[in-house]
Amino acid sequence: MRALVTGGTGRVGSAIAARLEREGYAVLAAGRADGDLARADTARALAARAAEALGGLDLLVHAASEGFAPRPLEEVSESDWDAALGATAKGAFFVAQAAAPHLRRARGAVVMIEDVAAYQPWPSFAAHCAAKAAQAMLTRVLARGLAPEVRVCGVAPGPVAVEREQERRRASETLLERTGTPDDVADAVVFLARARFVTGTTLVVDGGRLLQSTRR
Repeated sequence: MRALVTGGTGRVGSAIAARLEREGYAVLAAGRADGDLARADTARALAARAAEALGGLDLLVHAASEGFAPRPLEEVSESDWDAALGATAKGAFFVAQAAAPHLRRARGAVVMIEDVAAYQPWPSFAAHCAAKAAQAMLTRVLARGLAPEVRVCGVAPGPVAVEREQERRRASETLLERTGTPDDVADAVVFLARARFVTGTTLVVDGGRLLQSTRR
């Protein structure tokens, strides 16, 4: 089994890559040093390189994302929008587009690492929310477009990569009154990679964050 993990050097992405390796996958974990996925040519080249290095692809996990920075609505700039939409949505599409022929041959899967921000309006993260909402729609669009050979699912984490000084506040935003970990996201990815009758849907891994009304 062979997997490409974009954003694979970040806290969540590296946990996913490590878990997949323990599950027997050969993994190419790509980070910022592997190029700017906001560029379509770079995104396509990464998928091609991964397929060549691994001898094909059975799984694509898109965990790459940019632009998660709080801004008052009045201060959001065009560059903030470009950063948020770039790797998160545009990169997700073009990596999947280039990986699709390899995944079709393997009857493989794509897992998008979304965010609960796709489903809640956070005024301080307008561009990020919009980019993640676009990515969540891509999960469904690609699931239809690549069926029946390729399954496409999403994982929407809540507070799982939290700085220590924020843990108490972020825990209070969840029904379980605690934060999660990147390993919780990795567990969900492994489940979806194996779930042969699941496609076009998103598994929320947020401790009940979506059911709370806390504003950000």
